[in-house]
Amino acid sequence: MIPRIPFGATGHESSRIIFGAAALFVADQEKADEVLEDLLEAGINHIDVAARYGAAEDRVGSWMREHRSRFFLATKTGDRGYADARESIRRSLERLQTDRLDLIQLHNLTDEEGWEEALSDDGALRACVEARDEGLVRFIGVTGHGTEVARMHLKSLARFPFDSVLLPYNFSMMQQSEYAASFEELLAVCEARGVAVQTIKALARRRWEKGEDPTTTTWYHALEDPDDVARAVHWALARPGIFVNTASDPTLLRHSLAAAHAFEGAPTPAEMEASHARLGVQPLFVPGRDGVGRA
Repeated sequence: MIPRIPFGATGHESSRIIFGAAALFVADQEKADEVLEDLLEAGINHIDVAARYGAAEDRVGSWMREHRSRFFLATKTGDRGYADARESIRRSLERLQTDRLDLIQLHNLTDEEGWEEALSDDGALRACVEARDEGLVRFIGVTGHGTEVARMHLKSLARFPFDSVLLPYNFSMMQQSEYAASFEELLAVCEARGVAVQTIKALARRRWEKGEDPTTTTWYHALEDPDDVARAVHWALARPGIFVNTASDPTLLRHSLAAAHAFEGAPTPAEMEASHARLGVQPLFVPGRDGVGRA
């Protein structure tokens, strides 16, 4: 069984592997049902989706009619203004076929202009708080990408007591000293305040090169060999207290789940360096190049 630990101060014991439902972006319902059944078998009890993930909310919603009580259900709104975010939350509730979300997150809140709008008096955060007060959501989080994300999350936590954060965490990103320092600072604040820390991009290998034919549905080139996947998942899981969200490709899910089941400890730095050199792994985000495809 994949271990479960407290999801911050929410009172929920979440599986350390969280299903990233962006993997259902273009899936039909039959494929989605197959993937979601794998979650039950593996003991995954936390699903993370978003309004912008194509058909993913609909695919999860169809399945939630029978299994809602077994999952901590999280989604995201990418809107920055109050009215649009308010509508987004209610549309997500309809698509997910539930009367309450466990977690609503401000999606990829990493640019200063968007941050100012979202956390203003007439911003998206107001819509999230309103939804919480009305019993439509239980908790509120913030997510992001890029090299500035940890700094922006610290700024967000200084403004509002978010229940969770989400950001990249893998061996190559943590070799960038500035990113590593800001990540560690954020983690210390989250540990002190009981804020859940979700991590993404554990399987990121590099960006697709121009003219390259993608072999997965991830917007980046992911690790695909089961041994490489296991090494990356084990490295991330070795960090106590954090959660690892699965990659946005359904074919990689079973490799990640198998890796989590087999986890006994972290690979050594030498092992990670050797595998990265062999595979040509590069940080997905570097200063000045933080743009991404779908989350």
